[in-house]
Amino acid sequence: MSETAQAAAAKPAPVPDEGRWKALVFIALAQLMVVLDATIVNIALPSAQEDLGISDGNRQWVVTAYALAFGGLLLFGGRMADLWGRKRAFLVGLIGFAAASALGGAATNGATMFGARALQGVFGALLAPAALSLLAVMFTDARERAKAFGIYGAIAGGGGAVGLILGGFLTEYLDWRWTFFVNIPFAAAAAAGAYFVVREPEGGRNRSSLDVPGVVLSTLGLVGLVYGFTRAESDGWGDSLTIGMFVASAVLLLAFVVVESRVKAPLLPLRVITDRNRGGVYLSLGLAVIAMFGLFLFLTYYLQIVKGYSPVRTGFAFLPMITGMIVGSTQIGTRLMTRVPPRALMAPGFLVAATGMLLLTRMEIDSSYAALLLPAQVLLGLGMGTAFMPAMSLATQGVEPRDAGVASAMVNTSQQVGGAIGTALLNTIAASATTAYIADHIGGAASRSQQQIVQLQGMVHGYTNAIWFAVGILALSAAIAFTFVTAGRPGVSVSGANEATDDELKVPVVAH
Repeated sequence: MSETAQAAAAKPAPVPDEGRWKALVFIALAQLMVVLDATIVNIALPSAQEDLGISDGNRQWVVTAYALAFGGLLLFGGRMADLWGRKRAFLVGLIGFAAASALGGAATNGATMFGARALQGVFGALLAPAALSLLAVMFTDARERAKAFGIYGAIAGGGGAVGLILGGFLTEYLDWRWTFFVNIPFAAAAAAGAYFVVREPEGGRNRSSLDVPGVVLSTLGLVGLVYGFTRAESDGWGDSLTIGMFVASAVLLLAFVVVESRVKAPLLPLRVITDRNRGGVYLSLGLAVIAMFGLFLFLTYYLQIVKGYSPVRTGFAFLPMITGMIVGSTQIGTRLMTRVPPRALMAPGFLVAATGMLLLTRMEIDSSYAALLLPAQVLLGLGMGTAFMPAMSLATQGVEPRDAGVASAMVNTSQQVGGAIGTALLNTIAASATTAYIADHIGGAASRSQQQIVQLQGMVHGYTNAIWFAVGILALSAAIAFTFVTAGRPGVSVSGANEATDDELKVPVVAH
């Protein structure tokens, strides 16, 4: 053996950061804040609309402004985390998100509210990929990585439902403004903790210049896509502006891919998404989120309008799903992740979730919560928690440290775009089925009470129709995960994940 080889063999493995588990607490806290903010404001929206005098036509912008900024700027935010350093991007994102939340809570008119929500989206797009990529570069041991991503996956999956509970409490017992102000202590605690305990590994920063054409094309393309689906929900799929948005988005994103394949320092190196495993993760995860976001919407309306639950009771009704996600992610997923290949968790997880969704197709006006909604939610939670955890880990496994931010951004992008598509697509299917049902049955309803029953039956009929589509989407997610995700269990083999993809690969990969 040569002296060089002996020296290399004798060189000890990098010592893991001593503060990595403390750092996980603050990273998870920041992730919880971002995820729950996607739903916490929904519960408060009726009260905020009345207080600020926002019209019915404009109220969607409270949700849409956040989704457009967040979804459109995620790739840019991910690359900025790679360029600036993830800790710096994380702290700037937290401080900016807190300031935008304070502005939203203090809003006195609709315009200020819309602006605050857009700013939350901007800083969220910087914060979310920085948080995930910090985990990717700080946890390199396979078993520790499994535990860390188990916790992170549970928060990413269950945070939306936590937002419904917290939003219900704050709106019912305090004031809608507290759904914004509550972010400030979250952000302050996460920023203070991260400042002292997060230590970003050396050598992981990307020193290349910023790809400005890529930033412009990706941002406009993603904004066009998200806005197209948002308009489809409110104005219909045949609306000329909706169609125009989809066409423009397709052209811009195609141009983005062409530019990325030619520039020296691309915003999104195509090696990140052309890897079979990561591509399979992004696609299956995005599809699964389409199904889940639609379900949150339908169950919220079903419980409040059909069953007459209060906002707080509605939030608590989602607890079985949150519990299932936590158990699936931190117990099933974490324990098995180092023993079986990721697809052996992802594909069955999505199928278990599809089974839970299938139960909900039997939903009727007088369905029992304990007999139907409870077991369905437990299956959904267990399935999604089990699938999300290895997906989150594999999405950043094997990337060069300098690309960890943008790989993390792709996870968030698939979730955000999936959420926008799911809300618009499934809501449109439900609305069409409801309208058709009421038109067919309202003639036989003589009294006002009978007409109200027909309308409620129509709503439930619409929900179950859309849920059938969600079942199919989850089954497709399982098929994609099983077909495309070919990585072996961590520490054994990662098909294609650790291969050098360009001539300048000089930085060690993260995966083990």
